Amino acid sequence: MKKRTILLAFIISTVAMTSGCSSNEPKTDEVKQEQTKTESVSSGVTIKPLTQKAIDENPYMAKNDANIHHDCYNSDSTDEVLPVSIYPEINVSYEKVNPNASPAVFFDNYGHSVVPLLGGLAIRDINAEETQTIGYFSPKQHDGGGYVIQSSYSFVDENNRLVCPTSNNHVLMLKATDEEGNVLPEFEKVLDIDIKAAAEAITGKTLDQNLLSVVFDYEGNLWFATGGFRIYPERQQQGAMGYISRDAINAILNGEEVDLTAATFVYELTPGEGAENGIASSKEGAVILTNQNCYLLKADNGVQVEWCTPYESAGAKDSKEGDETTGGGLAWGSGCSPSLTSNLVMFTDNQNPVNLLALDMKTGEKVASTPVIDELPEEMQVSVENSAIVYDNSEGTVSTIVCNWFGAGSAKLADADNDSSVQTYENIYDVNWLQKGNKMVMPGVERVDTIKTDDGYEMKSIWCRDDIRDTSMMKLSTATGYIYGYVQDLDSGMWQFIMIDFETGETAFSMDVSDKPGYNNMAIGMYAGSSGNALYCPTGYLELLRLQDRFVYLPEMPYRKVDLDKAMRNILTQEEFTEDGGKGNVAGWLNTITVENVHPSTTVAIRMKGLAGKTDDFRLYAYGKDGKLTEVPEDLWKIQTEDGKTPEKLSEDALYEVHVTVEDGGTFDLSETEKEIKIAVVLGN
Repeated sequence: MKKRTILLAFIISTVAMTSGCSSNEPKTDEVKQEQTKTESVSSGVTIKPLTQKAIDENPYMAKNDANIHHDCYNSDSTDEVLPVSIYPEINVSYEKVNPNASPAVFFDNYGHSVVPLLGGLAIRDINAEETQTIGYFSPKQHDGGGYVIQSSYSFVDENNRLVCPTSNNHVLMLKATDEEGNVLPEFEKVLDIDIKAAAEAITGKTLDQNLLSVVFDYEGNLWFATGGFRIYPERQQQGAMGYISRDAINAILNGEEVDLTAATFVYELTPGEGAENGIASSKEGAVILTNQNCYLLKADNGVQVEWCTPYESAGAKDSKEGDETTGGGLAWGSGCSPSLTSNLVMFTDNQNPVNLLALDMKTGEKVASTPVIDELPEEMQVSVENSAIVYDNSEGTVSTIVCNWFGAGSAKLADADNDSSVQTYENIYDVNWLQKGNKMVMPGVERVDTIKTDDGYEMKSIWCRDDIRDTSMMKLSTATGYIYGYVQDLDSGMWQFIMIDFETGETAFSMDVSDKPGYNNMAIGMYAGSSGNALYCPTGYLELLRLQDRFVYLPEMPYRKVDLDKAMRNILTQEEFTEDGGKGNVAGWLNTITVENVHPSTTVAIRMKGLAGKTDDFRLYAYGKDGKLTEVPEDLWKIQTEDGKTPEKLSEDALYEVHVTVEDGGTFDLSETEKEIKIAVVLGN
């Protein structure tokens, strides 16, 4: 479909880093000169792949971007390819139905994007020039109204059903697709449980807190927690956490009557204790972080508390008189959802300074801690208000990226009558931040590594930035080695996409969007999907932006633009490459490209980086309709530089083009449509 490119200018800069966050050290002339360097728009960044993240897949959840933190570990990282600044451009999907551009995006196993729609959830085409609804569920239209779905803590299960907590304390399960993956125009509600009513019936007490978040454990039990974004202990609100058994869920899905008081298991919290963010789960059980304690819970015909570890908090943080900010933090306790590895639970407390904590997954013992973002000027408060990026490299190092969000939270959260479980911009966020931008929040982003040693664990700060004010819930791509964010340059006022080098903390790429206040992305995450060429970012200006690389073009028809939404780059493992018929070693990414209205024989040029070795040693393989790789004859493809020369040797820092000629309906055309070709090619050496 037709798309509009809104801006092409960008800057690639290298920023000198120090080990601390001090903003008092003057920059040298050499550093200033380094920051002004620019490179060709075509060059792209150096690809720095990391080992894939070490996560045990939850058999009851979708595989990619199943929730707003990507997975049930809340890792905020992806193994998918993301843009690497090869002829980058920003494309837009305009919102004309919702009051905001899609404020949460996650994906089912078919790649459909699931987004909020008018109080409910929908599958929508978020690549269309005007965002199009394919199928949806609206509480007002389909269920009598009176509530909205809390999209922030909804997720997609293994059968592409949407599991959703609601503002009236129910949990719904919505069937959104048929067995072939076709989207249903109206989603079918297949499960509806009043969790609060069941919990109150079991405990015999009135719950003062509302349902906040849900997650499946690895046995399919549905865990829940009550709370909000500020649970003050002194207010003595009664809360609970617990689960609904998998057997009961299966019985309900089979149309059977279920006694929920016998199938729901509840753990009564001490009055004044409650969850303030999402739940995580691993093979060990469900991890719930309240405003005072971290729990590992297991289902054993009741809630089994494996361990409970208390932590300290300075309490709710708000701006003081004379501060530049008017808002504050979101939480009374830790502002982040817990993030997991197979062996550790990672979260921040809410002290002064804020500490990053690592707990042993099996015992709950605190095995390491360190202050984070602790070298800002005294007047700059720190409040970490989102689950950190946590990346486990499987070799004894866990990297955690934490971000300061102080100032974004609404001062109204302190009001005694505020229901902080209601997830609306007006209720949660400071109006001055929404209107005036990131000058109303405090800076600070830091990477801390937790390293396994013979004596236990130690934490080490790898890099820290005191010049970034990010509220976008950054995303790490292990395929590229970069952290992706959305920030505002306070000097120019420009909102920007940025890429931060995971290894060094330097800004490798930034691309201007707009200096209008409405382009604040309002603390919403960066979303990857599985195309390998789109980074989605909602804004307050009714525009869902997507950063993309124009990594493919038609050299015989330079006036033609290939549809980037039909151009994919994905990781093909060595095992998959070999099993499918490739010889030697897989090199580069699998490129799958569809070109419409083609000539009988069309040459497609694919721009690639990260290739190294003798040119003659490379072979190009293409998938056939049988799902097997076949070597493309030498007369149908070539590797060249951008100026058309054939290099003898390839360098991983240089940009190359692979030209391949495909015949419509021929051996390497995967499309059944006449005058349309679809190719899937990968290099081997």
